Amino acid sequence: MIKCSECGYENMDGLDYCDGCGAKLAAGAGSSAAAPAAPAPEAAPAAEGTNSAPAAGGEASAAGEAPQSEAPTGEIKPEPAPAAEPAPATAAAGAPFKAKLSVVRGGRKGQEFPLEDGKNLIGRWDPETGSFPEVDLDADDPEAKISRKHALILIENGKITIEDIGSLNGTYVNRQPRLSPGSPAEIKSGDEVIIGKTFLKLVVEPIS
Repeated sequence: MIKCSECGYENMDGLDYCDGCGAKLAAGAGSSAAAPAAPAPEAAPAAEGTNSAPAAGGEASAAGEAPQSEAPTGEIKPEPAPAAEPAPATAAAGAPFKAKLSVVRGGRKGQEFPLEDGKNLIGRWDPETGSFPEVDLDADDPEAKISRKHALILIENGKITIEDIGSLNGTYVNRQPRLSPGSPAEIKSGDEVIIGKTFLKLVVEPIS
């Protein structure tokens, strides 16, 4: 039906003029009024598996940064290995005792010569080189029976050894046979060492 805008008469569809008053009817008014409004187009559904909007905070930024992966709930992350503990400082090098040679016969009786860790040369002062041995028996050897470089005492790893280094009159321990040059012999506290005509006693005292 087409309703006339002038008199309100309802005319049959398809008429150009009102049957009531003869006024011109609005073209297509009936059809446009009767025609249902076209539905608004629906938004296309988002592709399955994708999010229409980025979640706040956890997604990549607009600059294209890759999202940071997070460990799934309940997953146990491996703990970092503990830092290696520093090795304990080693004890200061040195023998746990003090050692000395004491003249008991053939020289200044009671004269003592402290021995150091490492090498201790036994002999006499050498005027040509100006060297002094650790155990200088020059004043105890009026007959020059002791060589300039007579013997060597070595204190190492808690052990004391004596070695003849090519002396003229030899080196003896506890009145045993003469030591062979270049063959060290171990000695201990109370042992007797004979150098030329000078008798010495090894004294070892623990360090408290």
